Amino acid sequence: MEKLIIENRSNLKMEDAINYAKQVITQGRISENHKGKQYCFCTWFQESDIVVYADMNKKSDKLIICSERKVPMK
Repeated sequence: MEKLIIENRSNLKMEDAINYAKQVITQGRISENHKGKQYCFCTWFQESDIVVYADMNKKSDKLIICSERKVPMK
């Protein structure tokens, strides 16, 4: 049994946030650390300035969707 938690910390509607989560899931488990293989630690969608952070523990995966404000480069 798999469990996925999606935490929407952005100003997106949940149905839009789920679409970003789906894109990360579709990429597969491409990051690895001492916990094992997991979804990409950090995926930035440049066109919309949305970032999806991934974490996992023994019982579940967690995707956190955030709106990142643009910071001008100097």
